[in-house]
Amino acid sequence: MPEIRSPANANPMPAVDPVYLCEGALGFWQIAERQPSRIAITESNGGCSTFGELRDRVDRMSHALRGCGAKTGDAVAVLLPNSSDWLASALAISQIGAYLVPLNWHLTAEELAYLLSNSMSRVLIADHRFASTASQAARQAALPEQGRLAVAGDIPGFRDLQSLLGAQPDDPLGDRLAGSTMFYSSGTTGRPKGIRRPLTGLPPEGALARTLPLYSGMFGLRAGNGAHLVCTPLYHAAPGSRAIQMLHLGHRIVLLEKWDSERVLALIESERIDSVQLVPILFHRLLQLPQAIRQRYDLSSLRTVIHAAAPCPPETKRRMIDWLGPVLHEYYACSEGGGTYVGSDDWLRRPGTVGRRYPFSKLAILDEGGAELPAGEPGLIYMNDGFDFEYFNDPQKTRSVKRGDLFTAGDYGYLDEEGWLYLCDRRSDLILSGGVNIYPAEIEAVLMQHPAVSDAVVVGLPDPEWGQSVCALVQPREPAPSHALEALRAELMAYCGQHLASFKRPRHLLLAHVPRTDAGKVGRAAVRQALLAGELRPLAGAAPA
Repeated sequence: MPEIRSPANANPMPAVDPVYLCEGALGFWQIAERQPSRIAITESNGGCSTFGELRDRVDRMSHALRGCGAKTGDAVAVLLPNSSDWLASALAISQIGAYLVPLNWHLTAEELAYLLSNSMSRVLIADHRFASTASQAARQAALPEQGRLAVAGDIPGFRDLQSLLGAQPDDPLGDRLAGSTMFYSSGTTGRPKGIRRPLTGLPPEGALARTLPLYSGMFGLRAGNGAHLVCTPLYHAAPGSRAIQMLHLGHRIVLLEKWDSERVLALIESERIDSVQLVPILFHRLLQLPQAIRQRYDLSSLRTVIHAAAPCPPETKRRMIDWLGPVLHEYYACSEGGGTYVGSDDWLRRPGTVGRRYPFSKLAILDEGGAELPAGEPGLIYMNDGFDFEYFNDPQKTRSVKRGDLFTAGDYGYLDEEGWLYLCDRRSDLILSGGVNIYPAEIEAVLMQHPAVSDAVVVGLPDPEWGQSVCALVQPREPAPSHALEALRAELMAYCGQHLASFKRPRHLLLAHVPRTDAGKVGRAAVRQALLAGELRPLAGAAPA
């Protein structure tokens, strides 16, 4: 590959010990050119796409997106299931200098419309099975009609993507430019914030040369003919990013649309899967399978099981290592950057750690004033992986999480004498349920819109299966007898069902007085402790004054 110089404003290549670099990284486009008949994707229905077929689709889609008005720096949103369409869309967006905005198809139309508007998306690519929410969201966000594209079926007001692709050339764009992905995280108001990195100004191959070796080598991943299983939604940051990464390494992507524990084991055996990205709740579900079923399948092909997104109970992780061998690789990071890494052997020597810093990153534990804390003393975790970011159109939020070249996600932890990181709390407010981030303020805002609600606070409570479950403490506006309070509770649960995605809806809803300070603040940690201690009692017939 010829030398490609980075523009002056691009993030510099982090320095790293060569032992951590991935060997033989080629990139999707070079593999498609050299080995077009090589299988790239195996879908849930058994259909396959070669690298050559996928490249042709990607190039046609790139031309189509440009024709829809997507320019360098614009955002393109995708509302798609685990499919070759999702992967093709991501690759196409990555070579037109645009930002991929993955959308969670569990969200309501209102929630999707906010993301479309906030990201300033020019195009929405949606699968027909999400027709209702897609059409409503596009309308609410006032998305231009030329930017509404339907996949695998009709959506009212959308153009058929397949027909559009048929009219496009399959030759590469003449001005290819590496794009990026804009994931969404929480803001101070509970509304998600777009995490946006500056574009490199390089062609896709140049951008890959700067990042692919770093993040792949850390997990022992190598270019080759392996098979990577995707069994969690691609719209999540880790599964989507990992699938694209593995394609660039030449691995075949095996897609599963919906989690099924035994089906996962069967695919590992039949497809000779050697890598997979999971979250701890899925470890729990796999371990719940009867021993006879777990022993039925040959899992010896597995070389790399990567996990993150939520704390993993030490006993659960130990059982997984006992079952699969020392193939588990854990990292601590967030969409803004990272992070730390630990392999199975090091973890067994230090149970509970989430690793040491990446060889190309910075890591520090600071107090609230910004002073670095000694080993063993908990504080805010600050990191920097060498790549900058901003919260899109929110400079105040961006400034609030940074100290110099470091940033924090608000998590608390401590380092031991050897630099191993241990988490104390995954943010004071954030609820992590099944590896998915849930933001209490967003749920509180919905509850406060109900005319019968005076106050509300939402916290996460320990859950043996999900890690945490959503609990809402709601104070009614008016006193009421017990039977009316029970009716109100049912009404509020239904109300949440209308306005929130299923995974955000409270599993527990308690009608009670919401404790606030004289300054009008409520401490979620105190509420959580009071609930666990049984100190908060439900109202018995009337709301307290």
